[in-house]
Amino acid sequence: MLFDRIKSLDEILATAEKKSLHRSLGAFQLTMLGIGAIIGTGIFVLTAAAAQKAGPGMMYSFIIAGFVCAVAALCYSELVAMAPVSGSAYTYTYAVMGELMAWTVGWALVLEYAVAAAAVCVGWSGYVMGLVQKATGFALPELLSRGPSWSMNGFMPVIDFTHGIVNVPAIIVALVITTLLVKGTSESAKVNAILVAVKVTALSAFIVITLPLISGDNFAPMLPNGWVGSQGSGVGVVGAAASIFFAYVGFDAVSTAAEETKNPQRNVPIGLIGSLGICTVFYMLVAAGVVGSVGAQPITSLTGAVLSPDSAEFVARCAQLASEGSSPIVCSHEALAEVLSKLHYEQVSKLVGLAASIALPSVILMMIFGQTRIFFVMARDGLLPEKLADIHPKWKTPWLMTIVTGIFVAIAAAFFPVGQLADISNSGTLFAFFMVSIAVLILRKTDPDRHRPFKTPLIWVVAPVAAAGTLFLFFSLPTIAQLVLPIWGSVGLAIYFLYSRKHSHVGKALAEKAAGK
Repeated sequence: MLFDRIKSLDEILATAEKKSLHRSLGAFQLTMLGIGAIIGTGIFVLTAAAAQKAGPGMMYSFIIAGFVCAVAALCYSELVAMAPVSGSAYTYTYAVMGELMAWTVGWALVLEYAVAAAAVCVGWSGYVMGLVQKATGFALPELLSRGPSWSMNGFMPVIDFTHGIVNVPAIIVALVITTLLVKGTSESAKVNAILVAVKVTALSAFIVITLPLISGDNFAPMLPNGWVGSQGSGVGVVGAAASIFFAYVGFDAVSTAAEETKNPQRNVPIGLIGSLGICTVFYMLVAAGVVGSVGAQPITSLTGAVLSPDSAEFVARCAQLASEGSSPIVCSHEALAEVLSKLHYEQVSKLVGLAASIALPSVILMMIFGQTRIFFVMARDGLLPEKLADIHPKWKTPWLMTIVTGIFVAIAAAFFPVGQLADISNSGTLFAFFMVSIAVLILRKTDPDRHRPFKTPLIWVVAPVAAAGTLFLFFSLPTIAQLVLPIWGSVGLAIYFLYSRKHSHVGKALAEKAAGK
């Protein structure tokens, strides 16, 4: 039977006690971790891509994406309060739907965290290279500071190396953050709290400067690409919302830290909902400042066609406009700093660029952190080689898994543009969130008497809305991002049936029980 291997919440908690991570994080640290994971490339960099897809309508995109994340966060909070262990959606699915579905979710979470970390590495690269050029006049050759452009010809990917080959700065930051995480969780959280303060200060300065300069004329036309673009194009307000979703999903990383949290039943829901609420306010104010102060209309081809922000045609069009002395915000790799430059706040622009360069690594830190904790739990369950779950005797971290993840992140960051990495990451995230929304409903039916330190309000409304919202956004992603999930999932299923199913601890226990041992 494919769906007979269910690991109850009691068994999950017992397993965690045998081989657990050190509990060192409180509510404040969790909230800071959440803010550190959420505020990052999504607002510092993807604002430009969202503007290209939706124009001023990206204001609506932020609302749509934030709403879907909010209802998903409420579902997460109930499950993580009942099972305060590492593993996030993978763990919850294992307890409700069984091992096979849990594996697919865990495998999708690899797509979420590792690819998201790579996206932030690319975003950081854009800011730091812009900062270095402004400060010193030195510019790393484009071929070494950005990856190639990717597009689709039917169902075949097309790679264009005209404007980039490998992103060297992105590789460097991925490996540095990996080293920090190997050294320890508590130390990483302390560094993260400092970086969060830097980011919040930079965004606050941006908001104070831009909001008084808002002009209503910059919001017209509000919906230049409409609400929904053509199927698979990823443009329009909804397409931008599917991309912007990336800007919010860092809250999921809070749940992966549950096993390292003191009093997790209380502190994890605070960290989840608190960080999401704080960041949503910042996002809306920053987006209003970008659109209202300098405008954010998308650019088109010479024939008036809508261009995807990650296409080779878009890159070429931006280069053409730059040669003509024009620099639309949608073409910028450092959107917020570029806005301030256009408003003639050059010194503040440099400071915001510096803040992003310093603080974006905190998001990379949280994404790699979340990825390693997912892998750690899967290895602890026998679905991956258990050697990978070894805890370092001195640093108390899953060091082998962290190194493997860091290398994967560095490779992805080297060869993909930030927008496509974000969309690919979103495909895995949306699938995981959909499964959590279903799991919380099933568990209400199958285990209604279990103590729930946090109960999702209006569960029979909130959970179905969360499930429907995640599906809606998934099918609004570009075609290439939609295709990655089933292809990645097929690879994962092959690994499951060739290795994981044979080595599963739950499977071995069932076999022993059937044999009468």
